[in-house]
Amino acid sequence: QVELVESGGGLVQAGGSLRLSCAASGSIDKISSINAMGWYRQAPGKQRGLVATITTGGSTNYAASVKGRFTISRDNAKNTMYLQMNSLKPEDTAVYYCYAGDIYYYTGGRQNYNSDSWGQGTQVTVSS
Repeated sequence: QVELVESGGGLVQAGGSLRLSCAASGSIDKISSINAMGWYRQAPGKQRGLVATITTGGSTNYAASVKGRFTISRDNAKNTMYLQMNSLKPEDTAVYYCYAGDIYYYTGGRQNYNSDSWGQGTQVTVSS
């Protein structure tokens, strides 16, 4: 199974910046490809919602609330995704989750497939 590990969350004042990272790994030999990757977030009492997504080719999609402030990127060679968050607002406070879809990987010389995988989440808190 491919695991996703997020890092980079924390406490920041409004107007500040944070950079989240998501690394794909696991007890596997090699990750062949990950089609879609993205960031989602869930604030207390609210449903998990889309923040941004990025394809292998680099096509991106953003939630309207973060467009112009957040930038998603990925390093396919390192199977790592990033979220640069600028001009943070208190309403950005949430647990941020990393997502990966259509994952092909090798274990013991055999190709395997994960339809999707989620990270454990990292807390982002923006104070006013």
